[in-house]
Amino acid sequence: MFATLPVTALRTFEAAARLLSFKLAAAELAVTATAVSHQVKALERHVGYALFERVPRGVRLTEKGARLFAGVHGALLDVAQTLDALRAAPASGALTLSTTHSFAALWLVPRLGRFYTAFPQYQLNLNTSPEPVDLLRDASVDLAIRYSRARWPGLHAACSLQEWFGVYGAPSLAARPGRRAPSLVTVRWRDSQLYEQGWQDWCEAAGLPSWRKPAAVHAYEEEHYALQAAIAGQGLVLASSVMVSDSVAAGTLVPYRPDVRVAGAAYTALCAPGRERHPPVKAFLGWLRSEFEAQA
Repeated sequence: MFATLPVTALRTFEAAARLLSFKLAAAELAVTATAVSHQVKALERHVGYALFERVPRGVRLTEKGARLFAGVHGALLDVAQTLDALRAAPASGALTLSTTHSFAALWLVPRLGRFYTAFPQYQLNLNTSPEPVDLLRDASVDLAIRYSRARWPGLHAACSLQEWFGVYGAPSLAARPGRRAPSLVTVRWRDSQLYEQGWQDWCEAAGLPSWRKPAAVHAYEEEHYALQAAIAGQGLVLASSVMVSDSVAAGTLVPYRPDVRVAGAAYTALCAPGRERHPPVKAFLGWLRSEFEAQA
């Protein structure tokens, strides 16, 4: 059944497709870039269609190449995991998650105790950075939780948590509604226009256009700093329902005009196709899905 499968060529193709580079694939496989090119060409002859397109800075997958990569990557991952499970000393039950500092600090870390209680055999390593990780090229990262309205072609989207935006403040400050513009706390997002648009949409929905010229603005680089500033009474903050949920539950922040809120985006758990079957990843995704459902 498998006698004609070009196993070496498939393994070479998987590395080149994941790294989008024949040179990097050659370094990973300890062969020459020429050898990688020969294996890819042999596989293309075998399947009867092109797998890569040459571009100025490397290669990119064709549509059929991307479909083949998804199947080959998942199959090789299954083989590797089966071998790990059969070893006398199984590989460590660890997984690495990439997300932002704010999501980790404000939402994920406070809940991780429940994950460790349910799955004490697994260890989660957090990789927090504002820069997105390429999950198809960086095999050291198992999962990412990303914030966007976009779709993620080529990746497995396991579960999502939708949010909305409202304005919050310390109880003493939020209890004094009025049309006069108060001091505001803002966040310098990488896409600052997106955050400013959120303020504009909220002000319009609340019928408070004058708030676009606040008494004072206190800006912070990270959302968890902005929420701490709001808790300390520095001003009102426009915040995600996800990020602010624990502060609201604790009573340190309360909604200002709770009847007014605007649509946000979603936090989505993503991984390379097939990675979701890895036991630690599967366990974490199952737990995360239940936490998302409870939050919603």
